[in-house]
Amino acid sequence: MELSVNLAPDNKRGLVLANPVMTASGTCGYGTEEGHFFDVQRLGALVCKGTTLEPRAGNPQPRIVETASGMLNSIGLENIGVKALIRDKAPVWAGWRLPVIVNIAGEKVEDYARLAEQLDGVSGVSGIEVNISCPNVKAGGAEFGTDPALAAEVTRAVRKATTLPVLVKLTPNTSDIVKVACAVAGAGADALTVINTLKGMAVDIAKRRPVLGNISGGLSGPAIKPVALYMVYQVAGAVKLPVIGCGGIATASDAIEFIMAGASAIEVGTAGFSNPRAPLDVLEGIEKFMLKEGIEDLSEIIGVGRK
Repeated sequence: MELSVNLAPDNKRGLVLANPVMTASGTCGYGTEEGHFFDVQRLGALVCKGTTLEPRAGNPQPRIVETASGMLNSIGLENIGVKALIRDKAPVWAGWRLPVIVNIAGEKVEDYARLAEQLDGVSGVSGIEVNISCPNVKAGGAEFGTDPALAAEVTRAVRKATTLPVLVKLTPNTSDIVKVACAVAGAGADALTVINTLKGMAVDIAKRRPVLGNISGGLSGPAIKPVALYMVYQVAGAVKLPVIGCGGIATASDAIEFIMAGASAIEVGTAGFSNPRAPLDVLEGIEKFMLKEGIEDLSEIIGVGRK
């Protein structure tokens, strides 16, 4: 049974995964936390939490609230900063057999370029996932990913600064995700992650105020799966790059839907909070499905739902 997939076939370095199951950024820390529940190295790849140039304390509490079939989070990119990541985390990853992808975030285009430059050539780092759902301080706080030109500008800057495979994580909070996807693809991305969280909020009716300390947050979990699935379908039909499906994936069936819609790989995120073994359960479920259906190679079902 062949489960491997190359997410950067046009990049000299390549990004070959033993299987299509990845962790979503921000939901598994730096990978070492998952070791208490299962062998994370059985997965295809790990995407660490969002990393910025300097350490960040994140948003005020409360930061998380449950919603119907989902979760709102407003963590605010709390992280140790890129220097500490290179010093303390990368040496651990260098001894792992699975690729680790660093999710990066910034407030200016220059931030992304500097992050990419610093991560280039670091042992233990196999790729970069660019979070373009961040507010651009030079554009009045608008998300980089809502505008095709801005999204392409960030992508070009990162591509110029690194030889590492570049994955760009698209935001659903835009009027036309296909236009953004095409712009990013043309600017040098190796693959696209579809999608990040949807904007939302919750109100505490007893206190008569927003629940989250930052008022709004990102909606994730099963509630957003139909939206994410459709956007994967749209993007996979518009670009020739590998697409990574993300959004509400909790079971193998969910993952297979995304693969049949055109995703070459998938990321498991929020499901891991209620079931820490969710990524491994998804992988084992995919294997069982392929065995049952007599599918010898994952490529046989990638995009089959589009035909």
